[in-house]
Amino acid sequence: QVLLVQSGGGSVQTGGSLRLSCEISGYTYSDHCMVWHRQVPGKGREGVASLRSDGHSTYTDSVKGRFTISKDNAKNTLYLQMNSLKPEDTAMYYCAVRPYCGGGICTPCNTGVYVWWGQGTQVTVSS
Repeated sequence: QVLLVQSGGGSVQTGGSLRLSCEISGYTYSDHCMVWHRQVPGKGREGVASLRSDGHSTYTDSVKGRFTISKDNAKNTLYLQMNSLKPEDTAMYYCAVRPYCGGGICTPCNTGVYVWWGQGTQVTVSS
């Protein structure tokens, strides 16, 4: 029942910017973790950024200072603003959501298992 629809990918040169969007529908839980992951063919998914219901965010070291995760509750949309892009940022980017707490346990948003994912959007950065 939970649906995530992504947009905003594309191709840019090194140093450019992109903003990814993830519109979420059908999510009815009281709290949430929202994340952006990325994947290069032949490699596992890497967590890029996470955002908790209370606004707390985390980033993987390689994107700190360049990427910003945010949300617009009125639009039920998650964003990833990517600035100063590098060729190493080239990947398929996926958004995902899950409850933060369940069964009396709250699991950090940059860990744990996500089952509701967007369809992915390609980001390509050329030098």
